[in-house]
Amino acid sequence: MLLRGIQTTCAKLAGVGVDIYGNLLQNQDHDQCIADMNTLNVTVTLFLVATIVMFLFDRGADFKVANGNGKAGPSASLVQKYMDMGFAEEIVLKAMKDNGDDGVDSLVELLLTYQELGNDLKVDNGFASGCVPQTVDDSDDDDILGNWDDEDAGGRSTRVANSVDDSGDEDFLHEMSHKDDKIDSLVKMGFPEDEAALAITRCGLDASISVLVDSIYASQTAGDGYCGNLSDYEDNSYGGINKGMFMDGNKKKRKRYGGQAQGSRGPLDGSADEPMPLPNPMVGLSLPDQWPRPVNRDLPSQAMGPPYFYYENVALAPKGVWTIISRFLYDIQPEFVDSKYFCAAARKRGYIHNLPLENRSPLLPKPPRTISAAFPRTKRWWPSWDTRQQFNCLQTCVSSAKLLEKIRVTLTNSSDPPPPRVQKLVLEECRKWNLAWVGLNKVAPLEPDEMEFLLGFPKDHTRGISRTERYRSLGNSFQVDTVAYHLSVLKDMYPQGMNVLSLFSGIGGAEVALHRLGIHMKTVISVEKSEVNRTILRSWWDQTQTGTLIEINDVQTLTSERIETYIRRIGGFDLVIGGSPCNNLAGSNRHHRNGLEGEHSSLFFQYVRILESVKSIQRL
Repeated sequence: MLLRGIQTTCAKLAGVGVDIYGNLLQNQDHDQCIADMNTLNVTVTLFLVATIVMFLFDRGADFKVANGNGKAGPSASLVQKYMDMGFAEEIVLKAMKDNGDDGVDSLVELLLTYQELGNDLKVDNGFASGCVPQTVDDSDDDDILGNWDDEDAGGRSTRVANSVDDSGDEDFLHEMSHKDDKIDSLVKMGFPEDEAALAITRCGLDASISVLVDSIYASQTAGDGYCGNLSDYEDNSYGGINKGMFMDGNKKKRKRYGGQAQGSRGPLDGSADEPMPLPNPMVGLSLPDQWPRPVNRDLPSQAMGPPYFYYENVALAPKGVWTIISRFLYDIQPEFVDSKYFCAAARKRGYIHNLPLENRSPLLPKPPRTISAAFPRTKRWWPSWDTRQQFNCLQTCVSSAKLLEKIRVTLTNSSDPPPPRVQKLVLEECRKWNLAWVGLNKVAPLEPDEMEFLLGFPKDHTRGISRTERYRSLGNSFQVDTVAYHLSVLKDMYPQGMNVLSLFSGIGGAEVALHRLGIHMKTVISVEKSEVNRTILRSWWDQTQTGTLIEINDVQTLTSERIETYIRRIGGFDLVIGGSPCNNLAGSNRHHRNGLEGEHSSLFFQYVRILESVKSIQRL
């Protein structure tokens, strides 16, 4: 109607303009014609202003009308407009509600997404019943542990079962429909569907397609055994490193090794290096109770122990990183091991060491290697469609209470067993966050003491600090059983005990491993920046050890002079052990995954510097 009025008025104004122009051609009163033209200009200007105002008013009215709550809602005309385009009314209403004020492009994208879901969306979200979905409190969960604890502490939840129905499903399914879109895009590019899904699980739903493609290529480099274990949500908080100082200190080393330090080195970012292939399966050089296979490993003379050394970091590092690490550590090839062969949780790590390979022995008793054996109480609630036998890599953080509630509501509103689509969505979240079944339709993250058990630490090892700090400390630790298997060769070599230099000690994974092997630690020099971690290690040491523990809070303050002082005092180090921060190496770090050039992961070069200082001084 508005458009028709504008067209009519424009036609009339055009006619007036033609008449004025005709009068000028007929030599009529020139001044009068000029006055008429000025009047026409003013009229046209006013008309255009009025038209714009009316258009904006009409446009706004078309998009939003006031509802009974005084809030803006979609108008019937706009709903009808999209219905005329072939969208069902309930899908249009839902898309408008979810889209908010994000604009027409976003709304159309939502409509197309919901239309793709088709009948599944209608059934799962309660639209088929014609009922208006009720809402769940969707406030931000700033403290991912706090809200859950508050509910437990209060004796009952503020939510009533019957008042919670489908809004959790809507959010859950909408999020996963976006995920399906990305999976479809990757499949069309030629990637297998399962690898595409794992890449999204590792990198997050908001990751770009290019990031997901990089993740898939990295996974394929790791071999088919890589199962997206989120291995690496570790986030140690170490400072940077003066690499120039390190490289200056390496000049003598280059001279000693014929102008290069333990091999020919390319750029530190690994861009000039071929990726080091990862074994599949990731079983290292040997496993307990398996017939040892022959291994040809000739160490260069400068790498021979004592002192022995042992270095650890994440297996799935950026391209070229392990090649560089190997070159700086005497060109020794890494031993890649997944801890799922030692416990009920995966943990893919690379270890470079100069330890003997013969006469390894596992810790006893051996830990259970399946979830049901580790936590028998979960069997009662574990659904048959959840086929997990082991957890993925234990992380430094846990899922939010909001996600757990969404899963519960989704399953409660589904059939038994749930439809395949719902099973798929729930299982993806369970794998991502290592959720265990603790009740009917109820999942929960692992408790800190359960993580201690899986990682091989004594019960209550981290107790006494906040839950958040416990998760962070445990997520960054060694898997004790795996490390102890490698270190077990030292037991017969040092019956009277040994002196250990522990770099990046964390919560004492190396110390606990040696203790559980029955190896006496006469002196341990522990270097660890985190005060929380130092407190945990000190508490454990005072309760279990008779030797001397010396703590240093910054690896960069451990100078050659200071190392020499310690060596003279205790008679030398028998073992240098540690794993530098993996913040800039982990696959989950999409923003700062810049390899050994990263602020935190460059501390690897401090490990090399200190190891070389120890070996040089003890050779004198």
